Amino acid sequence: MMKREVTINEGLEDEMEVWGYRPCLWKMILVGVGALCSGGLLLLLLYWLPEWAVKGTCTHTSLREAHTLLLRTTDEFKQWFRAKVHVMLAPGKGPFDSVDLQTIVDLPNGDAVHTFSTVNEDLPEMCSHSQPIQIHYFTHHSTKYYWNDVKQGFVIYKGLEDLKLSCSDIHSDHSSGLSTKLQEYRRQFFEENEIAVRVPSLFILLIKEVLNPFYIFQLFCVILWSIQDYYYYAAAIVFMSFISIATSLYTIKKQYVMLHDMVSTHSVVRVSLCRGNKDREEAMSTDLVPGDVIVIPANGMIMPCDAVLIHGGTCIVNESMLTGESVPVTKTSLPGSGQDGTRTYNLEEHKRHTLFCGTYVIQTRFYTGELVKAVVVRTGFSTEKGQLVRSILYPKPTDFKLYRDAYLFLLCLVGVAGIGFIYTIVLSVMYKVPTKTIIIESLEIITIAVPPALPAAMTAGIVYAQRRLKRVGIFCISPQRINMCGQLNLVCFDKTGTLTEDGLDLWGIQRVEDGSFSPPEVDAAKETLVNTTFMACMATCHSLTKIEGELSGDPLDLKMFSATGWILEESTEEETALHNPIMPTVVRPPKQVLPEAHQNVKNSQNMELSELSLFEIGIVRQFPFSSALQRMSVVVRRLGEKRMDAYLKGAPEVVTSLCRADTVPDSFAETLESYTGQGFRVIALAHRQLESKLSWHKVQSLNRDVLETNMEFLGLIIMQNKLKQETAGVLLELRQANIRTLMVTGDNMLTAISVARDCGMIRPHERVIIADAFLPKDTQPASITWRYSENPAHLPDKNSQTVELDLEHGFRGNGQDQSYHFAVTGKAFAVITEHFPQLLQKLVLRATVFARMAPDQKTQLVEILQNVDYTVGMCGDGANDCGALKRAHSGISLSELEASVASPFTSTTSNISCVPNLIREGRAALITSFCVFKFMALYSIIQYLSVTLLYSMLSNLGDFQFLFIDLAIVLIIAFTMSLNPAWKELVRRPPPSSLISGPLLFSVLTQIITCLVFQVLAYLLVRRQSWYEIWTPQSDACNVSHTGLSHHHINVTSPVDHKNIRNYENTTLFYVSSFQYLAVAIIFSKGKPFREPSYKNWPFMLTCLCLYVFLFLIMLFPVPAIDNFLEIVCVPHDWRVTMVIIVIVNAVVSFMFETLVLDIILWRLVFSRDKQGAGRGTPDTPHQSANDRWGSTFLSWLFCQRTKAPRTHYRQLALELQDDPDWPPKPSTVTYASTPHTNVTVPM
Repeated sequence: MMKREVTINEGLEDEMEVWGYRPCLWKMILVGVGALCSGGLLLLLLYWLPEWAVKGTCTHTSLREAHTLLLRTTDEFKQWFRAKVHVMLAPGKGPFDSVDLQTIVDLPNGDAVHTFSTVNEDLPEMCSHSQPIQIHYFTHHSTKYYWNDVKQGFVIYKGLEDLKLSCSDIHSDHSSGLSTKLQEYRRQFFEENEIAVRVPSLFILLIKEVLNPFYIFQLFCVILWSIQDYYYYAAAIVFMSFISIATSLYTIKKQYVMLHDMVSTHSVVRVSLCRGNKDREEAMSTDLVPGDVIVIPANGMIMPCDAVLIHGGTCIVNESMLTGESVPVTKTSLPGSGQDGTRTYNLEEHKRHTLFCGTYVIQTRFYTGELVKAVVVRTGFSTEKGQLVRSILYPKPTDFKLYRDAYLFLLCLVGVAGIGFIYTIVLSVMYKVPTKTIIIESLEIITIAVPPALPAAMTAGIVYAQRRLKRVGIFCISPQRINMCGQLNLVCFDKTGTLTEDGLDLWGIQRVEDGSFSPPEVDAAKETLVNTTFMACMATCHSLTKIEGELSGDPLDLKMFSATGWILEESTEEETALHNPIMPTVVRPPKQVLPEAHQNVKNSQNMELSELSLFEIGIVRQFPFSSALQRMSVVVRRLGEKRMDAYLKGAPEVVTSLCRADTVPDSFAETLESYTGQGFRVIALAHRQLESKLSWHKVQSLNRDVLETNMEFLGLIIMQNKLKQETAGVLLELRQANIRTLMVTGDNMLTAISVARDCGMIRPHERVIIADAFLPKDTQPASITWRYSENPAHLPDKNSQTVELDLEHGFRGNGQDQSYHFAVTGKAFAVITEHFPQLLQKLVLRATVFARMAPDQKTQLVEILQNVDYTVGMCGDGANDCGALKRAHSGISLSELEASVASPFTSTTSNISCVPNLIREGRAALITSFCVFKFMALYSIIQYLSVTLLYSMLSNLGDFQFLFIDLAIVLIIAFTMSLNPAWKELVRRPPPSSLISGPLLFSVLTQIITCLVFQVLAYLLVRRQSWYEIWTPQSDACNVSHTGLSHHHINVTSPVDHKNIRNYENTTLFYVSSFQYLAVAIIFSKGKPFREPSYKNWPFMLTCLCLYVFLFLIMLFPVPAIDNFLEIVCVPHDWRVTMVIIVIVNAVVSFMFETLVLDIILWRLVFSRDKQGAGRGTPDTPHQSANDRWGSTFLSWLFCQRTKAPRTHYRQLALELQDDPDWPPKPSTVTYASTPHTNVTVPM
């Protein structure tokens, strides 16, 4: 009985269950015998199925005693892995254990004891005095898992975070660095600090590639065909396989090399290590371990690890390698005192103090005699960069219904092959065929029913689509996701930089004077504002810096600062060295905008430095912008003044909550709503005068929360964020195609709603219901307040509308897509997720605007949408969208930075016009995959039928007949039919999503039956002809005068074709089946509405035309050389005409079934109704409506479709909500959380 498994990485994305095993001798002997008897096939099977390999050679044991581990992921893929358990010796059980460092034994090369696959026998003698501990571990996906006796399971040592240190502990206990011995000890557990992307040799890649089941099956086919002397076709398959393998090896090798080159730039660099408080030494970055202290040089460096800044240093960092955002970020030192100092260090929470591996430190700011230091937190694959590389090296399998259905369909073909296999054996035994022939022919039927060229043919459409995407500036690193793009029915958009322009223009400012707003002012740089606190806040509250003489930083900060006209000056390294305190960044107004009183002091001479410096302001300390806090602040000192000032800017709602109530105008809410309602982005400013006793040193250790309180509200900055020119048109195109669009932004709610209306995401007549959620407080439970963003009286009455149900995309009111939308803030989203989980899915079904969303909330939203069965696309500019871009089915980044590897698709055009292009190409590639799969399936079945009929008379198709069919017809057709470009517009009807669906099964089955009927008809008819006889080399059916004599001239001693290829049945079936391949190819190669019509695909049309002409010519006007080559025999002209009639009628019947019955009648009356809902579409006339209703009812009953429930979860929700009288919630009502699964809604 299987013992209870242990779960590792619990709650994480790579959660796995683990079982322990130890080798079993008798099982291994049995497997060895089985491998010998099967010719190695058993070993191949065990290679493909690791769980069978482990269970077949090992027995269960405890994890502590296991030699081999069996791992299974807990996600929907349930992947199996095996891992070998290794043992190493170390003085302690973990990297942070307290050990006697003198007992660490040095090996001859000077390094500490490192990992051993098995324990070295000589080592215990060397280490006997130190009593080394045996530590069991295994490696999986570049991560080491160590056995922990306390937890009785395997654990990962990530880094310094494992100690759960507070920020002050890092300053006090880990700021002096590690000794050499301690560093060597920790390196036993963390190994070298290197993100090692090993580029496998071509030989290893070749072995892995050829052991693919597809190539093994091809090898089996080639061996079988060679035994039967089908050398030409076998050689052709070998050639195709060689090209396929070579191409695959080149692509894989290239990807490995690119990834290796990408990470190698920071893998090995020289660093300056601190040993104690004073000692420093140069070392290689590969020697670093968590706890080491490194010095960040003034001229910057590429970070080789994750490290946290300490001792007051600041760094300007470019994090584009991780986020795709090229805007430099200011990193400050970790707080070491106050309330912030007591918090436990967390990489995510304290990321503004953390330098991440692979990011580029542009410059540092430091004190005289002091160094900018950082404590190493994580190394190697545990770093943020390492985790990103791991996700590229070991991606999750693509979960796409097409591929799952394709495997099921192939299993059906294998079943068909099994029937043919048994049929052939029974028939051959009845005719007393030699055993060798029985084996060969029965195996051959399998190679016919399952086409070896299927995967290559299906890949062609994706390759062509990828090339077309490249031409329009869309680059893809995950080609299999192109097909997924064809199924997108919901796309999430970031706002700033995606829907709207990247840059913000300053529309104006509105200051507060005497507790009320003054009129808006357009010019922020006029003289009268120079000496105001409002202007001082605009000039200082930012994180700008000068890089090579150019101002650099956040675009909003740049626009705000440039509007003031002030000048920013930073101290040089030489100036810093002359002073004790750090030289602050200084801002000052240009001389020409100073007040006249100061300019008139010396009209003819330049103003003295002492007079000019009266307006200079030094930035003493920065608290960088935090997306979680939605604000930033600075501490400044005006030259000549003793006391310091604090300035704050951020989201208006946040800033006012930190200000004294008497300083906030009464009209604040109305003023803010008037601006945000017009689509402006509004930023609030605040000021606080600090106590004069606060010294520079005290400010450096001041807690942010203490500083950012009791502020004075200064006013508003109004920024204009214009829609991109293409936005409205693209969103209209998506809406017309029934593709739902959402906005997910970090901006203000009302601004987001206004932009959503401007771009057409929300139309003028549609309601917007804002859901404000609140956490439980005292005895009051969590609640949601529902309010309308506009007065509902100005909008159509909900009760007067006829609401129809569109099962594909929810409600439709009066022919419109939606009648109302929800808008949710990030704060409300968090509360609803925790306290109202039963409402969450209902909410996202109708929510269109998500404002003030944090990056992790964007990812969470994508997951929720996927959980209700949406196929989700995400489009962002690369900043703060990386998680959502990776999580979505298809993420497209508008960032051109090559370093951004978070998104499967990257567009070189900086607008959302790439989205419909991607969906169009995805739909075309998806339909192409369906067409090719159906064609290849019919090809195998048609050939299977021909061979089965011929087997009944101990005949077969000839070698060159197989060659002509497989190469000249099938392969050329399969590759050229994939060349249809995408249709120029997105249609409302979605493409099919499954091979195992009504329309596709009907299509395939009707064509199979049609081909079967006409092949059997031709086979029976030819045997009933008056001239028919059992063909011999002396037969001459073409010459009617010899027909009567042919029976008398049969000589049993004449040489007869021992394979019985040449006969009338073979010739007839060869001609009929050849035309059937062409007929189904043309019928299946569909154009509109997802691809351009096939007549525009000239290679395909030319191929079909040439093949038709060639086949008609050799059938009606036989050429002896061609007949001999194809091993076909001469038949009377009348029979040739009969075959022409058969193939023409066959083509017409096939066309009628596919086009008239399926595309027109069934799609319109049955399948479209099931897919889109009964309320879809409006008939042209009452008579047509009655006919459609009658036909739909009858056919729905015939196909058992009448009561079929929607398959997707979001459609089921739409059905439920249609009958819910309390949904949507009425305005001015509150919903309270009463129990985990219920809620109560009451009027306010």
